Amino acid sequence: MPALPSSPGGLLGADFAIDGGRYKITRIYDNESWNPDLRAPLAEPGASVSTGDYILAINGVELRAPDNIYRLLDGTANRQTALTINNRPALEGARQVTVIPIASEQALRTRAWVEENRRLVDKLSGGRLAYVYVPSTGQPGYTSFNRYYFSQQDKLGAIIDERFNSGGSAADYIIDVLQRDFDGYFNNVAGDRYPFTSPSAGIWGPKVMIVNEMAGSGGDLMPWMFKHRKVGLLVGKRTWGGLVHTADTPLFIDGGSMIAPRGGFFTREGKWAVENEGTTPDIDVENWPKDAVAGHDAQLERAVAEALRMLQEKPVNRLSKEPPPPTWGQRKQSVR
Repeated sequence: MPALPSSPGGLLGADFAIDGGRYKITRIYDNESWNPDLRAPLAEPGASVSTGDYILAINGVELRAPDNIYRLLDGTANRQTALTINNRPALEGARQVTVIPIASEQALRTRAWVEENRRLVDKLSGGRLAYVYVPSTGQPGYTSFNRYYFSQQDKLGAIIDERFNSGGSAADYIIDVLQRDFDGYFNNVAGDRYPFTSPSAGIWGPKVMIVNEMAGSGGDLMPWMFKHRKVGLLVGKRTWGGLVHTADTPLFIDGGSMIAPRGGFFTREGKWAVENEGTTPDIDVENWPKDAVAGHDAQLERAVAEALRMLQEKPVNRLSKEPPPPTWGQRKQSVR
């Protein structure tokens, strides 16, 4: 078959509503200026587009409802695209803004979901709990874990969210860090002299992990390890139970391939585990569509409630100041 040139549709990283027969921007998903893999077309420097503005034309073609905005964005991904923008649904006084649409909004919308969850956990816990999202047990998941976990060292406990985890490898590193305890302190000679723990990196209070039926492979094994090692509570729905990996998949001459199960997991007692079973939560919580539409995440809210209960039952015993200076090394003065 001859190769065909692709024409990926462009996306603006925004939500829209029809208002006055025009497309009104109701939300702009922002970016991280330091992250080259996360680009938001309407939030980049120089875009001069705000929530509440109207998109009146794209590349000179006027846009009116019910015409589909994505028809005019067809083929614009990663290409300079001229938008006609105004703060009211009229062409008079409109301005031209040049942007570069992206081919996918998944990363932007996922980041927004994660940050909304983090802010909600912070609000519900009064700033006492960290929120850490682990999207996979491959490199993206390890990066996300390290970024969110070690940047919240001031928190007393942590909510680890591994819903929709796409797997990758056995997340033994993450489990090792989560179950880490500290041995003591080093005194701090600066500022308010708040002592350092040893090891210094860790969150020492309760841990709750959220799971759901859309997490599998390494996303099956990580909560199994979390539960097996008694790191904390699992909240949510049973993971989907697809831990066995495939390997040695030779190609056929017709372009197909052979895929067969290759590596499965069994326990120290010599029993196959997790495959076709998944990992069952300690507390079963369903996220019903009606609750989600109303803006509630029952699994996240229950996880926070359980972590706060655990924190109340067993507060973090961390000293906030050093003891008095030692005296055992002082030499006694002789009396003449």
